Amino acid sequence: MPRGLIVACACAVLFGLPGCIIPAMIGGMAESYRRTGTTKVMAEYNDLQGHSFAVVVNADRAIQADEPGLLNRLTVRITDRVARNLVGTPGTAYVPSDRLLNVLYNNPQWPALPPSELGEMLGVERLVWIDLVEYRLTEAGNEYIWDGVAAGSVAVYDITSAIPDDPIFERNVQVTFPDSPGFVRNEIPEGAVTSELSNRFVTRASWLFYDHEEPNTIAY
Repeated sequence: MPRGLIVACACAVLFGLPGCIIPAMIGGMAESYRRTGTTKVMAEYNDLQGHSFAVVVNADRAIQADEPGLLNRLTVRITDRVARNLVGTPGTAYVPSDRLLNVLYNNPQWPALPPSELGEMLGVERLVWIDLVEYRLTEAGNEYIWDGVAAGSVAVYDITSAIPDDPIFERNVQVTFPDSPGFVRNEIPEGAVTSELSNRFVTRASWLFYDHEEPNTIAY
C-alpha cells in the first residue's frame, strides 16, 4: 500500500475522522497521483539498437517555403534525441546531424533517391525516413486563430536486407497545438506556437525508437 495512503488512514484514525471520509481521501490522492504520474511505454521499433542509422526528414516545397529551416531543425533534434537514448548499447552508431546535413546539402537530389541508395551514401544499416505531409499554424483562410497541426509518416528501411527499398516499420505521427481552441495572435506569439508544435512532433517521432516515460495526462 503506498505510503501516502497509509499515512492518510492513520491520520483518519488518530483524529477521529468519520469512516466515510477515508475512501474519499484515498480516491482524491489516487486521482492526484494519476494526474501527476507517468507510465512506462516501450519502443514500438527497437531494432535501431545494435546497428548504424541515420534520420532524414523531407517535406514538399510548399511546407519548406512557408517554414524555412524547419526540416533542418527537425532532422537535428530527432537525430540527437534518438541517439542520446540509444548510443551506448553495443553496436549502435549513428550519423551525427551536422555531418548528415552536410551530405544532404551537397546532394540536393537526395529526396528522389530510393532509400537503398541514400542509405548506402550515408553508410548506414538502418535509414529512418520521415515525410512531413502537413505543417500549419492556422486553419486555411483564418490567419488570426492558432490551430497548429504537424503530421507525417515515419518509416525505417533495412539497407542490408534483400529488399532495402521496402519499409520494415511504418507509423503515422500527428500532433496539435494549442490544446484549446480560440487562441489568437496577441495571446500567443507565432514563435511560441511553431516552437511547441515542432517540439511535440520531435517527441512523438523520437519516442517510437526507445523506451520512455509518458505523462498520464499528456495532451498530445
